[in-house]
Amino acid sequence: MQTTSQHIVEVAIPLPLEGSFHYLVPGRLSPLAAPGKRVLVPFGRRKVTGYLLGDADAPGAGELKEVLEILDEEPLFTAAELDFYRWIAGYYLHPLGEVIKMALPAGINLVSRYRCEQSEDGTPVLKEYLAGGKSVRTERLYTAVPDCTVRPRGKGLEILEYLLDVGECSGPQLRERFGPCTAQLGRLVELGAARLSQREVYRDPFKAREYGHDGPLPLNPAQAEALAKVSAALETGEFSPFLLHGVTGSGKTEVYLQSIAVALGAGRSALVLVPEIALTPQLVGRFKRRFDCGIAVLHSGLSDGERFDEWRRIRRGEASIVIGARSALFAPLEGIGVIVVDEEHEGSYKQSEGVRYNARDLALVRGKLGRAVVLLGSATPLVTSYHAAQTGRLGYLSLPDRVRDLPMPQTRMLDARNHKGEIFLPELIEALGENLDAGGQTLLFLNRRGFATYLVCETCGHVLRCPNCAVTLTYHRIKGKHVCHYCDFTMLPPSTCPDCQSGAITLLGRGTERVEDQVQKLFPDARVARMDRDSTRGKGGHARVLKELEEGTVDILIGTQMIAKGHDFPGVTLVGVLSADASLNLPDFRSAERTFQLVTQVMGRAGRGDKPGRVLVQTLAPEHYALTHAVAHDYLGFYREEIAFREEVGYPPFAHLAALTFSAVAAAQGERAAEEAAGLLRRIKREARLRVEVLGPVTAPLGKVRGRFRWQILLKGVERADLHRLLFHFRGGFGHPSTVRLTIDVDPVDML
Repeated sequence: MQTTSQHIVEVAIPLPLEGSFHYLVPGRLSPLAAPGKRVLVPFGRRKVTGYLLGDADAPGAGELKEVLEILDEEPLFTAAELDFYRWIAGYYLHPLGEVIKMALPAGINLVSRYRCEQSEDGTPVLKEYLAGGKSVRTERLYTAVPDCTVRPRGKGLEILEYLLDVGECSGPQLRERFGPCTAQLGRLVELGAARLSQREVYRDPFKAREYGHDGPLPLNPAQAEALAKVSAALETGEFSPFLLHGVTGSGKTEVYLQSIAVALGAGRSALVLVPEIALTPQLVGRFKRRFDCGIAVLHSGLSDGERFDEWRRIRRGEASIVIGARSALFAPLEGIGVIVVDEEHEGSYKQSEGVRYNARDLALVRGKLGRAVVLLGSATPLVTSYHAAQTGRLGYLSLPDRVRDLPMPQTRMLDARNHKGEIFLPELIEALGENLDAGGQTLLFLNRRGFATYLVCETCGHVLRCPNCAVTLTYHRIKGKHVCHYCDFTMLPPSTCPDCQSGAITLLGRGTERVEDQVQKLFPDARVARMDRDSTRGKGGHARVLKELEEGTVDILIGTQMIAKGHDFPGVTLVGVLSADASLNLPDFRSAERTFQLVTQVMGRAGRGDKPGRVLVQTLAPEHYALTHAVAHDYLGFYREEIAFREEVGYPPFAHLAALTFSAVAAAQGERAAEEAAGLLRRIKREARLRVEVLGPVTAPLGKVRGRFRWQILLKGVERADLHRLLFHFRGGFGHPSTVRLTIDVDPVDML
């Protein structure tokens, strides 16, 4: 940075605005101005936090506003991290300021707020103040003064003698030992017998839990070969991406652990991404038992203060391993050697709001920028990932067998046709009883929460729907309400039909609450738990349920897809899939792939201990190739059928996609904007001769969400560059009313 009396800088503002902005740095702030720091700047009538990107040359410097304050002593991001943020902003077509805000800890930015106060004469006036900013937690430390001649009496003397013995001690520690002693501590400081100081402390998401210590496990030949290839790649110091394809229970995590040990031995760090925070407690435990270095966690289950403190630990180099969900991708780790993306097939790596990034894809980008090894691990890899491995764009590491030569679980398909309304087929009920008698644990999987999925009038056929969204309301018996899972609208159960006033209304469909109720009626002595978004609300909800299953205090666990992802519980010997075909009929070209992945993953929870596993899959579509290959543990067979379908219809990996969604409160206004956008896209495509298909606009599969009507345009391009060029010109030339919202989703995962 320049240090002249006044110079111009480029600043990114975290608002949905294109481009950056120029400001003058006054002479008093010039020595402090450095790229990566936050600055307080005037923006319109407000004061907002911006991010200083660097010096700039701009005409008309005299017309520029001045930076008001430099908010940081040290930069919050490095030049390499800024390059990463710029790449994200360019690829996902999102303002750079919002990308940086997303990457940094929540709540640290300052913005102007106004409140009404009374002046001295009683006249109400608006006063500006700054809100936001994350506080640093401190604790008081007491230290005895050895040469002090004053000697207190009673409890004060006991405390002083203790301090002389142990040195410094915090206030909470002293109160824990001596009980209420604030007055005595204050008196000791007043007498000069003790000194009071403060130090910064971190909020601890681990709650000082003891984990013990484990050594590395012996590797089978396939694991050893995978580790050897990763180690060789680490030695080169070059970007090396791998697909680690291992069946469920094949020991992928042990390969991660030993690969990270190699990276740490070479003085490098490691980043581990998991798709759900439910996976974090068990995985953190394994890492804590294996490594003595600093380990940080980053995920949405932490408070803002805990996330802020973990971020600072990482930035200060106090953590060499970071574990977390998708947002952990932005951890400020230096010298990354290994990036692990566990369960790389999971759609939850895609951010659905704001910056619509995919952490799985960005892990490869960050690995390339940092010359790291990237391990994409899964038993059911994305079709696009496996295709990339087959065509040489990813290295391929295979773990075809379970560790300790454990067998894959025995699986059986149960035809649920002609069994209308039955939650459990007789074979599954019998298997549940047998497993309980044998002392085994059972997982029951149904990817719908609530008690019943809709309420219908038997007289007129009216179905209770959300007034804000194009979906039925789900009945939650514990809450005693009908709930919309998209906008959280709730209503009490009606006693008569809202349409015809008939009392003949009934609940149909089933969710995890209803399954739990039925299990408790069938097996009243069984210890039953439920794991879904409702039962795990609140801090530590996931960890609590998983700990109960791990400790054997749960016989039957009922859950949604949360229970299908990466958990390792040796006591589970039976898995029941209650409605395997629920996701097959979604209007999405990935529906077969997702069904295969989900069923395979939940099946893989069975038989991971010494006792063999058994899986029963209830379905209305027993001939569908996604289910037949899943039950046969046949990924390659599924891949061959699915890749042929993708090539025929021109979907990834044979094309690149972008989805444009338009929403408006007034249906006609949103539809008109979508039609105008489609016309502009086709004109740009034609004039620039771009190889991109423009499909639509059409009403979105979820045609109304949160009171807004929705339309979609899908773009399909053979070349990624053509797709981005079309979107770049479209954004510069398309204007729409402020009442219409437009989102552009590059590489969409959810087509609903």
